Amino acid sequence: MSGSTAVSPFSRLGIVVGMEAEAALIRPFLPHARFGLSGATLSGARQAVLDLLEGGVDALLSFGLAAGLDPALQPGAVVVPHNVLVNGERLPAAPTLLSWLGADRADVVGGDLLHSDVIVTAASRKMALYRETGCVALDMESGVVAEMAAARKVPFAVLRVVCDPADRTLPPAAVVALRPDGSLAVGALARSIVCNPFQIPALIQVGRDAGHARTAARAVLARRFG
Repeated sequence: MSGSTAVSPFSRLGIVVGMEAEAALIRPFLPHARFGLSGATLSGARQAVLDLLEGGVDALLSFGLAAGLDPALQPGAVVVPHNVLVNGERLPAAPTLLSWLGADRADVVGGDLLHSDVIVTAASRKMALYRETGCVALDMESGVVAEMAAARKVPFAVLRVVCDPADRTLPPAAVVALRPDGSLAVGALARSIVCNPFQIPALIQVGRDAGHARTAARAVLARRFG
């Protein structure tokens, strides 16, 4: 596709991410967008969205990695959900943004995405959430984006890439390993491994999964906007 496809259907797009490392994936493709960083916290997500809205954005995109809930989705699966389920309500993404993101492509998963206020690490919990909600994936920013966008009558959409699949329980070190800016929290990681060295094989697999997810994110962005 030509470079012109990178132009958003809205002139002042705001992109909400959990970590700076996620922003770094999409920023080269949408350099004129404005970014809000949540730091992977609920309060941070609310502040990021508020800052973007107060700054005058006319559309919001939630972008980054996600946890898989549908057991069929492997690391690297690209999810562009039609709805975000938050606090029991399914909020619809804007059709114009869905079309722009290529939601109808064969290599993109639709369905619904679940918002969570906390990190969900256990495979048993992810499978239970899938049975309860039917949502294909989960993240911690999209529900905030959806609710605040709906309140302001601003269109929104979500583009997420599955990092940890539904059948994998994250080791404790994976939860403490990253700082909000995406850099490695070496001290916390080392302490967790010392306390439980048996988690090392699972931690290595998490790293591989994250690599697959980042590669897939770059690939889908290049296909759509490159």
